[in-house]
Amino acid sequence: MAESNLFHPNGIMFELHASSKKQLFQEISSSLIDTYDLQDKGIASRDIVTAAMDRERLGSTGVGNGVALPHARVKGLENVVAVFAKLETPLDFESIDDRAVDLVAFLLAPEESGGAHLRALAKVSRLLRRQDVRARLRAAPSAEALYTIISEQQAASAA
Repeated sequence: MAESNLFHPNGIMFELHASSKKQLFQEISSSLIDTYDLQDKGIASRDIVTAAMDRERLGSTGVGNGVALPHARVKGLENVVAVFAKLETPLDFESIDDRAVDLVAFLLAPEESGGAHLRALAKVSRLLRRQDVRARLRAAPSAEALYTIISEQQAASAA
């Protein structure tokens, strides 16, 4: 996947239902595995969920304004991959502003990655920090619309 667009059209989850962080991470890990053929790299759903839950124990990745940027590193991955989810019902994420989360960008990075992981996280953070982008994502009627919004914004910021 080109660095200009972290997200794949098949890695967009619309109106995802999750009643806990763990369930959210399980759903997202399934999407990551299917979208990026991670089973071929020996990466299992439990590896992703465990890495994400371990990262959350260090501090919530709920960054405020209804946005969460969970991220984890796993062995066997070659580059940063991502899934975006718009939740059906906002989820308590212990965010810094105590607001429930409905927009989630999950980044999975190679175990040894440093700079690429941080650049991807910064890029997504800048995108979702914008109120106009969050409003458009929340109003999107489908996964395709979510992908279009994210892709347009990433292309615009890369120019």
